[in-house]
Amino acid sequence: MPTRDANAGFDAQRRVFLGTVAGGAVTAGVGLPLSSMAEVRSPAVDAAPHAVPVNDVKFRVNGTEQHLRVDARTTLLDALREDLHLTGVKKGCDRGQCGACTVIVDGRRINSCLTLAVMHEGATITTVEGLASSGQPSALQSAFLEHDGFQCGYCTPGQLCSATALLDEVRRNEASALTPDIARTTRVDLSDAEIRERMSGNICRCGAYPNIVAAIRKTASET
Repeated sequence: MPTRDANAGFDAQRRVFLGTVAGGAVTAGVGLPLSSMAEVRSPAVDAAPHAVPVNDVKFRVNGTEQHLRVDARTTLLDALREDLHLTGVKKGCDRGQCGACTVIVDGRRINSCLTLAVMHEGATITTVEGLASSGQPSALQSAFLEHDGFQCGYCTPGQLCSATALLDEVRRNEASALTPDIARTTRVDLSDAEIRERMSGNICRCGAYPNIVAAIRKTASET
């Protein structure tokens, strides 16, 4: 069995060893001035970032020609909101899941958060601000008001753009996943089930779906 004196000697050596290691750690990291630490950083960290391309894009938005210079990574959603100040276009999930950012591009509804502004050179774009005519709400907007097709209203611009495009699709006799054999159908029957299927990409977290369906059904019957 080691004697007490032997243990004391062992403890002394252990303290010296730990002190040396700790001192080295401080010298290697915290104790170094920032200028010295920079020398051991990866060259990739210090490399200058590549310049991001800036592109010119022209499109027609709500009847007005627009010319923008945008970062090539700018989404259509951000171009509309940040550059053209059309804040009726809402940023919800920013992942194409909620439909709050829906706009109509060349007659087709799209999620503007999933597409780049530079991809729509020469396009005709309609946002919720462009649905009214001469200061008067569209028939669909009036129906939403009549049937209380909204609560908080955040999803409403996307709902209105989507429903507007939906009615145009039905007029063109375009099928949905729920439509029976379209070859034998002279006109799409816009039932409540059809409306729900066609509007399934637009989420209303307040749960105003029955009123939205009623507003679309009323507009379809009158136009």
